[in-house]
Amino acid sequence: MKRFSPASERNKDPILQVLRSVVPAQGRVLELSAGSGQHTVHFAAAFPGVSWQPTDVDPTALSSVAAHRDEAGLPNIAAPRHLDVTEHDWGIDPVDVVLSINMIHITPWACTQGLFAGAARLLTPGGALVTYGPYNVDGAPTSPGNAQFDASLRSRDPSWGIRDLADLLALAEAHGFVREQVVPMPANNMTVVYRLGA
Repeated sequence: MKRFSPASERNKDPILQVLRSVVPAQGRVLELSAGSGQHTVHFAAAFPGVSWQPTDVDPTALSSVAAHRDEAGLPNIAAPRHLDVTEHDWGIDPVDVVLSINMIHITPWACTQGLFAGAARLLTPGGALVTYGPYNVDGAPTSPGNAQFDASLRSRDPSWGIRDLADLLALAEAHGFVREQVVPMPANNMTVVYRLGA
């Protein structure tokens, strides 16, 4: 069943503007936690020379991505696949970009560790890991709204929560990444680009 996310509709163009400086004209992108599939078709349409592989761990999300893909009819979107970032073998061929939108704060820390480890294994030299979502800076929320959102997340699951950019940078560097961009986005979010060393 096709799902629709108002937040995805609002943030797809701001995220795309960052992706234009990261995604090559030709190559392969792995999209993790693809969610509704709105981002998948919007981004794949903007990069017709790029093979786009959407994935998610949730079967309902995979069904929605498939519905959006079928409706869009874009030849560069592969069939959506189940992928658990905590698994060692993702079963994916090397890619130029790994994209993770709104995953880090609504999953346990082990998933973030799996994200960076898996991206480091899968990316071609010089490839990019792009993440989007809310982040804390120097241990503090960037807005009262984010502080309330973090409390709400932790009340739903104590292993969830908004992560600090410094903790993510340390994890990234441990896996051979350098942080290339931190781009402020609407609604107190950020897009962060990490580049894998050659």
